Amino acid sequence: MNKIEHLGIAVKDLAASNDLFTKLLGVAPYKEEEVASEGVKTSFFEMGESKIELLEATKDDSPIAKFIEKKGEGIHHIAFAVADIQIEINRLKEEGFVVLNETPKRGADNKWVAFLHPKNTNGVLVELCQDIEE
Repeated sequence: MNKIEHLGIAVKDLAASNDLFTKLLGVAPYKEEEVASEGVKTSFFEMGESKIELLEATKDDSPIAKFIEKKGEGIHHIAFAVADIQIEINRLKEEGFVVLNETPKRGADNKWVAFLHPKNTNGVLVELCQDIEE
């Protein structure tokens, strides 16, 4: 793993949270996008080499909606940048981690993503990210 790519924060209201984080960080989000397959709308803030991703549910049955219902707003996941996501998935499976999606899927911010089950990572949802080169 190369670096922390971003921290994902679940929020109820993306517009209000964008305003809050703009004041907090002193910078506006550089991107907003919807990932319909995950039922989420996101925005990204750059912080040096890392990012903050805010996530708002767009469907009541989306993973973010379920997270907020159960735990409230807050840190949802930590994402690590990797050079080759499939190699990392295979390595982590061999190490005994439970990979939630063994085939990388298209995520926000032009990334291939895969997630590790939090039961194997001290309760933290871990995301692996690789830039999509088109």
